[in-house]
Amino acid sequence: MERKKILIATKTYPSISRKYRETVCTAGILLDDDEKPTQWIRIYPISFRLLDFDSQYPRWSIISANIERNDKDYREESFRIDTSSIQIVRKIDTKKNWEERKSLVLPLEFKSIREIKEQGKSLGIIKPKSIKKYFCKPTGREWSPRQQAILDQGDLFEPSVQLDKIPYSFGYEFFSKDDDRHRCTISDWEIQQLYRNCRDRSNETTQENKEEEALEKVRQKLEDEFLVKKDLYFIVGNLKNHKNSFMIIGIFYPMLTKSN
Repeated sequence: MERKKILIATKTYPSISRKYRETVCTAGILLDDDEKPTQWIRIYPISFRLLDFDSQYPRWSIISANIERNDKDYREESFRIDTSSIQIVRKIDTKKNWEERKSLVLPLEFKSIREIKEQGKSLGIIKPKSIKKYFCKPTGREWSPRQQAILDQGDLFEPSVQLDKIPYSFGYEFFSKDDDRHRCTISDWEIQQLYRNCRDRSNETTQENKEEEALEKVRQKLEDEFLVKKDLYFIVGNLKNHKNSFMIIGIFYPMLTKSN
């Protein structure tokens, strides 16, 4: 393994794994010694919620860690990480409308998902040409019996917080710069957590009303605010077992400016 610096760009909501119980996919940018961006990388698998507190890297932080290519994953961006080696170097702030974040992320922008595929890649950031609409749809309310059995296998000596099943998926329909039309769900942990926070903080008296209020607040954020006030880019990645299926794993959203 080699010690490298990585900008953490996004984390997906945890998924259930037979081998690791739960895993998170982290998308980031590999930096050189001068902290210049070189390539997109995927850190997977990682049981993020089970990391030591000091190793739980926030989004938009630069970390230093020992990593190596994951030779069991055909996607060239996929790396393993030695979680015991993680050191948080610094956090990248939002000053001057995300100026430093833009300088690290946008040099690695692709024109479209098609271009990502044509270059043999599986991960990258794109700016949609136009966004047709935001959508939300219900999903299963409970983990499957197999998934629940995996969650129930926790170590008695290992503190654990039950992984909440989000019963809705959120996403956008959009056109990319090559005029391809896409309908992509959002797996960004930040968006799933927004729903959970709004639901859990609601003063409504029934679960149904709490969920309705939370869904409306997510819609307001992703539709009323993001589509009007933000200069949206999508960090997109494919699925290991479905290489042509891409989802939005992170949203990059500086403010719109007159030049946009």
